[in-house]
Amino acid sequence: MAAARGRKRRLAELTVDEFLASGFDSESESEPEGAPEAKPRSARGATRSTDGRGGSASASRRKGRASEHKDQLSRLKDKDPEFYKFLQENDRSLLDFSDSDSSEDPGEQRHFLPDALEEASEEGEEDEDGVPRGPKETKRDSVSVTLAMVERWKQAAKHLTPRLFHEVVQAFRAAVATTQGDQDGGEASKFQVTDSAVFNALVTFCVRDLLGCLQKLLFGRAPQDGSRVQQPSSSPLWGKVRLDVKAYLSSVIQLVACVAEVTVAEALLQHISSSVRYFLTFPKQSRMLLKRMVVLWSTGEETLRVLAFLVLVKFCRHKKDTFLSPVLKHMYITYVRNCKFTSPSALPLIGFMQRTLTELLALDPTVAYQHTFLYIRQLAVHLRNAMTTRKKETCQSVYNWQFVHCLCLWCRVLSTICPSEALRPLIYPLSQVVIGCIKLVPTARYYPLRMHCVRALTQLSQSTGTFIPVLPFILEIFQQVDFNRRPGRMSSKPINFAVILKLSKVNLQEKAYRDGLLEQLYDLTLEYLQSQAHSIAFPELALPAVLQLKSFLRECKVANYCRQVRQLLEKVQENVGYVCSRRQRAPFGVSSQQAVDAWEAQTREEGTPLTRYYSQWRKLRDRELQLEISGKERLEDLDFPEIKRRKPGDRKDEDRVAFKDLFDLDSDEDDTLDLSARGTSGSPGAQQRDEDEDASSGGSDVSDSEDGGPDGQAGLAPQELWLLTQGPPDELQELELSEED
Repeated sequence: MAAARGRKRRLAELTVDEFLASGFDSESESEPEGAPEAKPRSARGATRSTDGRGGSASASRRKGRASEHKDQLSRLKDKDPEFYKFLQENDRSLLDFSDSDSSEDPGEQRHFLPDALEEASEEGEEDEDGVPRGPKETKRDSVSVTLAMVERWKQAAKHLTPRLFHEVVQAFRAAVATTQGDQDGGEASKFQVTDSAVFNALVTFCVRDLLGCLQKLLFGRAPQDGSRVQQPSSSPLWGKVRLDVKAYLSSVIQLVACVAEVTVAEALLQHISSSVRYFLTFPKQSRMLLKRMVVLWSTGEETLRVLAFLVLVKFCRHKKDTFLSPVLKHMYITYVRNCKFTSPSALPLIGFMQRTLTELLALDPTVAYQHTFLYIRQLAVHLRNAMTTRKKETCQSVYNWQFVHCLCLWCRVLSTICPSEALRPLIYPLSQVVIGCIKLVPTARYYPLRMHCVRALTQLSQSTGTFIPVLPFILEIFQQVDFNRRPGRMSSKPINFAVILKLSKVNLQEKAYRDGLLEQLYDLTLEYLQSQAHSIAFPELALPAVLQLKSFLRECKVANYCRQVRQLLEKVQENVGYVCSRRQRAPFGVSSQQAVDAWEAQTREEGTPLTRYYSQWRKLRDRELQLEISGKERLEDLDFPEIKRRKPGDRKDEDRVAFKDLFDLDSDEDDTLDLSARGTSGSPGAQQRDEDEDASSGGSDVSDSEDGGPDGQAGLAPQELWLLTQGPPDELQELELSEED
């Protein structure tokens, strides 16, 4: 044993190079097989430090280094007295250095592995009582939550504590975990929710009351409407409840994603809207929530879409630099994806997305300029490729609903954020992209697409006060379409130009196509001219329209078309005369731009004949559209019987069976009709026999007719019966038609 100890001491004194050169003999080989169990490591370290020459030598070396360091500190007093005085005042322990102090004891520096490894836990903080919560248990028995426990938590939440909040959050996480099919109720929770009544009670309690109690716990009072919002992180108790709040918010996001009932989802979204300040503290949870809100904004029920948008607005207003740009990008991509198909039922959703996107872009014009410029440039690139290659695929990339709805969106954005000088430079490139889209394939089949583009340009021109030459694209249709041509086929229903981009060849031959086209031309011409009705140059601007409408009236022979166009022409000429009479009395010249602007503003405020007519026409037009939509809905609700066609043979057999008795009763009438038919053949012998038979049976016939029998008219002569079947002669009368008819 002494030899082994000496070998160990010598091994402790070896350097690294000497140890590598000597080999790797294990210490256990030097011990005999029957050696007793080894001592504890601390005892062996103490033995090595006290026994043998090696221990005394290492101790003497440590003692020498300590005394040398003490001498250096004493000499420091003479060399740098100011620094020595500073050490005396601030760190006295460095100067009171003794030979026994040493941090190089190998026994103290050793690290010993524990017998059992512990998992890291986020909940290893101390409770309010100072008792640490400790690590998670690898397996714990779940406690089933009951209604009594939920009721007890409700009563105790009036004086909420961090421990109670932790328990409620764990139960809430277990309840939410059951919605995902995880019956274990969350591995980190000791609770389990198995009853639907308990689930409803627990979720209702958390959604209604929990955050209000948490606010009272953090700041000592419940939240008040209109008061200044306090950040939760400013509370001294935030550190104790932070992890539980994070777990609760994650569970709320998970619950929103799996709720199918609209009323429950509405309550959850209102709860989320009131807890935005807690979400802002956790960036990861905020990003997860915003993604879910964008999905509900684009695909949810009407009320859910509005509530989801309100949550998005709150996030973007509180942290505009962090969330506004990514939210706008995600919303625009979702908008484009949902605009692929358009129907009467989808138009309100598309309009809602356009208006809400515009409202978010209006929060920051600088960010709006970046996104608007980028996406208008993408549209221009698609249009350039279609114009240069002229292939079917590239043209389809432009002539589709997604491209058209994007043009309408950006026209609405620039029209809404019109006073902003940051977005004004984008008006010209956007209008050029829309005009290029109209000119790409200028055929009659794409008239509906042209009308969508014309409406977008009219809105952009009216809202921004920028002149855009829209009128030529409308008047060109009057020249290209022959309204006098007889329709090739009749249509049972009108064409809805609002939900189509392209007409079929069959549609071009229908009468409904020309009726709807002229109605659209009337609407577009009136909308554009009324937007310019206050302009001092309106007479010159409306001159091409007046000439084209007069030419149409000379050539068109259809009274209904002429009546609509004549009414429009009269209103335009009336507005021309009004503007001419006003500008003749103007005291300024054409070069005075400020005076011209003031004159136009005054004219717009006072109103013109065309604008007054347009306001009345717009109300009537909107009412017609509402009645049309409601009428269609009523027809859809009616349960019409199904008409089944039968074969002629089957119908005859069924009729013969159904009317068998009727045919038997009328057999005498059939014989009489046969006699009358033979009597009309012209043979006098037959007529004489008929008269004799009638005379012999006249008494009985008369008695039957007097008694009200069914064959009362059988006593008439055959000639009279034949005249009776022919009926009275036709009379012709001249009809007097008015000019309107």
